[in-house]
Amino acid sequence: MAQSNTPRLSILIVSYNTRDLTIACLDSVLRESRVPFEIIVIDNASTDGSREAIDKHPANPTLIALGDNVGFGRANNIAARAAKGELLLLLNPDTLVLDGAIDKLTDFATLRPQARIWGGRTVFANGALNPGSAWARMTPWRLFCRASGLAAIFPRSAAFNGETFGGWLRDSERRVDIVSGCFLMIDRQFWNGLGGFDPSFFMYGEEADLCLRAAKLGARPAITPSATIVHYGGASERVREDKLVKLLAAKAMLIDRHFMIGTRTLGRLLHAAWPLSRLIACELAARLTGYRHVQDAAHVWRRVWMRREEWVNGFAEMPVPYRAGKPA
Repeated sequence: MAQSNTPRLSILIVSYNTRDLTIACLDSVLRESRVPFEIIVIDNASTDGSREAIDKHPANPTLIALGDNVGFGRANNIAARAAKGELLLLLNPDTLVLDGAIDKLTDFATLRPQARIWGGRTVFANGALNPGSAWARMTPWRLFCRASGLAAIFPRSAAFNGETFGGWLRDSERRVDIVSGCFLMIDRQFWNGLGGFDPSFFMYGEEADLCLRAAKLGARPAITPSATIVHYGGASERVREDKLVKLLAAKAMLIDRHFMIGTRTLGRLLHAAWPLSRLIACELAARLTGYRHVQDAAHVWRRVWMRREEWVNGFAEMPVPYRAGKPA
């Protein structure tokens, strides 16, 4: 089904130098979806020919080409303002829709309206579970487990690895705190009431902030395993060091905004302890084993720790393209 003039669903895709993946994503949406939809693609100043390829795609997406990379959150806010559908679906360009997943997620939203935010199950290209489709909120205990290594030692334990739900295989319907922004459905009016994504988050953390704000208004986000997509992950952020710096900055902001006042200082200390503990562990392992991949990991964490002024207080200093972008 091509785009509908009276869509029930507006599919929002933010693209940044992911031409081939974005085209494959659009192909899968067109192939697997029957619900009346429109597609709005925001291109964040790509330099790989994405704009031309997207503009010629048979799905006939609405393309909004930006002159600067304004980040994931602001780009989605721009796309949402152009949307006409009753529902919004945020869909990453590095995804493939499987077996009518968008239709199934739309049905899930109809059957479980009290959730108000809905997500599905994500897998890697080889079919293995990608657990990043949903998360539990951070707490001081969960931060301690991560910083101390307990989460890594006992990855299948709900007690020690609670932020990723331990050994849950995403094979059952379940209420969650956070639905990943790679495959997130929300009522458009509710999105507007929340003000969309907070543009203070340049990349990472936007959906966590949105879901936690939504919960304060009574939302109970949930995911269903019936709606499954491939999510490759990290396609537009290939330097792991840079990704970790942005991720850590986002988490610092989430602690400031969503922890109770009395636990924020402890949360920030435990949050900062995680990359330090990873650095110490990797450097010790590198000395003991001499393995190249362990040495590379130690180098990454050393660089992340050296750049802690960039993340310890959140996105205090925005990247230049972000500051240049128009307010969203």
